[in-house]
Amino acid sequence: MPELPEVETVRLGLQRQTRDFLIGKVEVLRDRAIAEPPDPALFRLALEGCTIGQWSRRGKYLLAELGDPDGQRAGIWGVHLRMTGQFLWIDAPEGGGSGPEDSDPGRHTRVRIWERSGAELRFIDTRSFAQMWFVPAGRAVESVISGLAKLGPEPFDPGFSATYLQERLRGSQRTIKSALLDQSLVAGIGNIYADESLFAAGILPQTASGRLGGRRLERLRGAVVEILQTSIGAGGTTFSDFRDLTGTNGNYGGQAWVYRRGGMPCRRCGTTLMRERLAGRSTHWCSSCQT
Repeated sequence: MPELPEVETVRLGLQRQTRDFLIGKVEVLRDRAIAEPPDPALFRLALEGCTIGQWSRRGKYLLAELGDPDGQRAGIWGVHLRMTGQFLWIDAPEGGGSGPEDSDPGRHTRVRIWERSGAELRFIDTRSFAQMWFVPAGRAVESVISGLAKLGPEPFDPGFSATYLQERLRGSQRTIKSALLDQSLVAGIGNIYADESLFAAGILPQTASGRLGGRRLERLRGAVVEILQTSIGAGGTTFSDFRDLTGTNGNYGGQAWVYRRGGMPCRRCGTTLMRERLAGRSTHWCSSCQT
């Protein structure tokens, strides 16, 4: 599943590519891709004629501001990539004109959005778990995209601090790996960056989260921020099906310290890295560097 760095990479690409994108036509090829409104035809009608403005990210959600033909706010277009969702940008055909609407969209294309110039923003999802929402202007976004209300602070927010972590984790017996995957504790972290952050902080993933003191939690907070920033700079990870708008995957995978390196030597000390399932997820760590 794309995690915060991958979603942020997609956001940056969408922001560059679709600023002032005037939506001429929307085609929904798989109804279940649209979570709201219940009728995909209403989703199509809501977006057609709108201009795409600023893109933002909350956790693993993407949110685009939409404007109507009169320049007024039309609402919010929300997207969650889930496991395999991805956008693909297709340039307008030479000479302009309408988009290649009669072209083969491919087996896994779920939604197609054409700009008036003929350029296409295509949404592809192999596993078909991704979702889209339209939130009309005047409605609270959280009232339609309910998952947003359950999210904890962003890792880069001042509120994500060692003090915050100590308060939230006090007395907890669940492992710190499991805690980091909890989106209500901190938004955007998944399996890859939980493993990488715990290695960078020198903390065993099996450690009961309530046993970690302020100093170790501060080290963990700093590691989370540093690892995520590094991955964003690398355009996300090569692990999984993630692709950016050009169809290119990220470069962080080659820099990973432990993730998917079970049985290989630790890049820091040479000890054979461990791998086992923890809280239902494959987990990787170094028994020498992490305590």
